[in-house]
Amino acid sequence: MSRFAVLLTALMATGVAAQQSPAPQPPATDAAELRLHQDWAWMVRYCDENRALPRVDRHPRIVFMGDSITQVWRDKHPAFFTEGRVGRGIGGQTTPQMLVRFRQDVIDLQPVVVQIMAGTNDIASNTGPMTIDETEANFRTMTELAQAHGIRVILASIPPADRFPWRPGLDVTPRIAAINAWLKRYAAETGSTYADYWSALQDGQGAMRAGLSSDHVHPTDAGYDVMEPVARRAITEALAKPRPVPLRTLR
Repeated sequence: MSRFAVLLTALMATGVAAQQSPAPQPPATDAAELRLHQDWAWMVRYCDENRALPRVDRHPRIVFMGDSITQVWRDKHPAFFTEGRVGRGIGGQTTPQMLVRFRQDVIDLQPVVVQIMAGTNDIASNTGPMTIDETEANFRTMTELAQAHGIRVILASIPPADRFPWRPGLDVTPRIAAINAWLKRYAAETGSTYADYWSALQDGQGAMRAGLSSDHVHPTDAGYDVMEPVARRAITEALAKPRPVPLRTLR
């Protein structure tokens, strides 16, 4: 057998072996890494709390769907999350992850209003690179799902930031501005309410005002104090709007 034939046979054998034996995956070294492999959208995060919610509440139920800004809001200001306000934020999450858990953490809770605050981690590519169009498409889908179930929607602006500490060098301010401008237009088009946290928090240059953020992204207690009147006004405005007509369930 020629040298060429020997080499070709060896290469073919290597290729077959590679197809039969997939490359080993790196072991999960911590809880977050393990969760990405086993529960990418963290569906179990609020399962127990969802089951424990009362079926009937004397206050209209408002669900705050979001990322760490919403999660920390509930952690720092639990008194705000009373009177039917339910926090369903998960740190680090992107709009694709929120879309996956939107039914169980929003629709199944039967709220009258949902606030959707997202986009920071899309810009940061936390679950992979995303275009602004892809982020907007996920907002559209969550809004359509909510309205199809008779839920009024508040679309929250992305809070201001001039940098993301975990993504150094990323030019974030113009991307935040572009998504917020679209959110405001889309809210008007769909009969939703736009909650403008950005304007309340920003310093005139697109960053958080001094003292309102601990790390250029997450609000301090003072920052949440500024946000809460915006939230209350948005809830009042949303509740004053007609309830979206639910789609009939196909049988």
